[in-house]
Amino acid sequence: MIKIAPSILSADFANLQRDIEAISTADYVHVDVMDGLFVPNITIGIPVVKSIRPVTDLPLDVHLMIDRPVRYVEQFCDAGADIVTCHVEADTEENIREAIEKIHARGKRAGVVVKPRTPGSAVLPFIDKVDLILVMTVEPGFGGQKFMADMMPKVAQIRTYIDALNPDCELEVDGGVDPVTARVCVASGANVLVAGSSVYKAPDIEARIRELRG
Repeated sequence: MIKIAPSILSADFANLQRDIEAISTADYVHVDVMDGLFVPNITIGIPVVKSIRPVTDLPLDVHLMIDRPVRYVEQFCDAGADIVTCHVEADTEENIREAIEKIHARGKRAGVVVKPRTPGSAVLPFIDKVDLILVMTVEPGFGGQKFMADMMPKVAQIRTYIDALNPDCELEVDGGVDPVTARVCVASGANVLVAGSSVYKAPDIEARIRELRG
């Protein structure tokens, strides 16, 4: 089954509870955390994750676009994250492994993320230890960017890795996902679709989630 993870980066932050309740038929709530260092933007952090945890029963899929995430993964888990993903580019391989171990020690799911310029092979050191791999189909840092179709061979490559080495691992894509590009992502092997603008700008959010799921 295809899972949909609307990104609250596109929600109205003055009405965040309302906008999270509006996506109750989705599978995950995608939370984009940016620190202004790893990416050139600052969004939200631990207090917001903690504040939204009581308003939804959906798993919180927390995407850490931050430098040296090993410093904070436990706090995000304790704040209510169910899935915490770290960029392979954000630290040393040893520290990313440590971050994954810390997430699992908290009883949560762990994942790694690759930016567009990072080769798919960069996930291999972690593939047997993660529950999810996220492929960015835009440059991380801002919402509303155009989908990068040239990332699909990477998605397909990582799908072959997952099928061979960790079949229970989910494969997520994030960036420019809409009803058209969603089909391309699924055809390439993704089973979790992050969508921000496409969901929150739709006239009927519930219908858009159904459309994306296919």
